[in-house]
Order: sequence, then C-alpha cells, then structure tokens
Amino acid sequence: MIRSICISCGKEKTEFNYKPVCDCGGILVPKIDFRYREGKYISNYPYIEKEITLGEVETPLVDMGNIKLKLDYYSPTFSYKDRGSKALISSLLSHLPRGYTINEDSSGNAGSSISAYGSAAGFKVNIFVPESVRAEKTRQIEAYGAEIKIIKGTRTQVQEAAAISPGYYASHVLNPEFRDGIRELSYEIFRQLGHRVPGRIFLPVSAGTLLLGVISGFEHLMNSGETERMPEVVAVQTEAVCPLCAAVNGFTYDKNNNINSVADALISREPLLLNLMVEGVKRYGRCVVVSDDEIIRARQELARKGFYVEYSSATVLAAYKKMDEKESVLVLTGNGLKTPQAPMISHRQ
Repeated sequence: MIRSICISCGKEKTEFNYKPVCDCGGILVPKIDFRYREGKYISNYPYIEKEITLGEVETPLVDMGNIKLKLDYYSPTFSYKDRGSKALISSLLSHLPRGYTINEDSSGNAGSSISAYGSAAGFKVNIFVPESVRAEKTRQIEAYGAEIKIIKGTRTQVQEAAAISPGYYASHVLNPEFRDGIRELSYEIFRQLGHRVPGRIFLPVSAGTLLLGVISGFEHLMNSGETERMPEVVAVQTEAVCPLCAAVNGFTYDKNNNINSVADALISREPLLLNLMVEGVKRYGRCVVVSDDEIIRARQELARKGFYVEYSSATVLAAYKKMDEKESVLVLTGNGLKTPQAPMISHRQ
C-alpha cells in the first residue's frame, strides 16, 4: 500500500489494515517521497505490484487557442474516475484474495469505475447509491457485475451504510490510493504541453478527489525540479452545492437547501476532504460558482463544437467564461451519454 500521513495525529501508515483511514479515524494523505519519472505508469506508482488495466490511453488534449480541452472521458468507463480506480484496485490486489467483497458509495461515476476495475480484479463489488441516482448510471454499474444497494436518506447515510457493510470499504474519497491515482492526469497535461504547466486549470469539484489529485501531481512535478511553478487551480462548483466556494470566498452556504442542479455528479454537500480542499485552493487558486443556466449554455456550446460531456463537466467552461482570458486547460471529466437529458430542476422555494 502507499505510504501516507494522517492529518489528525500525524502518524505514518505503511501497513495494510483493512480500513481506508488512520487508526485514530483521521484522513490519510499520500506521501510522495520520490522524484517524478518519465516512462511507464508504474514507475510513478512504486507501491503497485500488479497493475490492473482496462486499456487506458493518454486522453486527448485538444487545442482551441487559449482554451485546451482535456478529454478525460476518453477512459474505459467514460469518466476520469478510472485513474483513481486503477491505482486503488491495483493496490488492493496485493492485500485481498480473489472473490473478496469490496464496498463503495457513489452517485454514479465512481461506482461504475470501481465496479469495472473491481470485477476485472476478481473482487465481489457492492455499490451503495442514493435513491436519486440516475438510471443510466446504475445500468452501467450493474453491467460490470456489481450489486446495487439503494439507500434511503442523505449522501452521508449512503456512505455510512457502505462503511459498515461486511468487506473492505473501497471508498474513492477516503482511500489515499484513489486520490493518488489522479496524479497521472497532471503528468499527462505536463507532457502534452511540451513539459510545462498551464497558466490555469479548471476542475469541477464535489468530493475533492480530482482537485487534490491534480494538485498533488503538479506539486510532485515542481518538487522534482521538472517545473518552477504551479498552475492557477480554479475549482468550480454549482449554486446548489458549493461548500468549498463558501469556505474559500467567505459566504454562507446552506447544506440543506432545496436546490437541485443539472450537474448531478457534483453532490457532496458535506465533503469529508473539505479542509484539505480549502487549503489547496487558498494556496494555488480560487473557487468559482456557476448557475444552471450557465452550465446548460456551456454544455450546448461544447456539443456544437463536437464535445459531448456531462453537465457536471460543462461547469468548467461556464466558469472560464466568467474570468479574464488566460491560457487554460479545462478538464472534461465525464461523457455526455451518462446524462443525456437534464433532470427536472427544483428551484429555491
């Protein structure tokens, strides 16, 4: 398993113990104590002994002038989450026997990804989902052979149900290996730009795995002497769910508001990684809130240019249009076929 440090007690974790957090219950942060290496995937993931692959490719970076679109939905399950799942499931192969049960809670994309990689590794996969999950996403999860567990209640209650179920809790949020797998996205962008970092990078943010993984990757490049600077990191959230932007920008956010959003993958109202996210954004960038109207227009614009993405992915273009022009990479995280139509929107009463 990856070496990691607990943010609560400071203890270093170096041995596998069947839970994704520190013994004290604290969040674990990956400890990257080696130089960046050009070459095969596994060269930057030394803790992985056997690599599970579903045919991943270096996803395209399309040059649109000042904007460069990183099409990370060119992944086996059509979502950037495959980067995290590959690292997590590959690491679990060294510790869990074939046929062992792994449990994950997800609104859709992470569930599909964990299901695909977990099934390929020979694990029995249970995915715990909220009642509000879209049918398109549950069908994809089930297609990989996972069992769907529908939980009534809040997103937190879904998480708790997965955590206490028999088996290993393969949480994409808590397992440091999942967040660590996202580092590879930063490396790809760096290489595709001719071994340099962009001026800005826009990321849709919910639970924080993408944000923290991308920051970790660029920090690793800088600490390895590959670059002298970090990009400006722009975290993007919706009016419905914006706890990070509220914490960074100093406005009040009501986690119990009755607003829904077309960006149905961005639903973490009480993200477990919030403190780490706030620290990263305050150090390297900013947080921008976008409205549903802005998201819908951005998705339509992307589609007219030939890029069919989830509404959650379109948030990055909506945010870009609210800022001054600067060379920017927009990370498009999910394929549009996952949310072909906008769900019904319920506005504030």
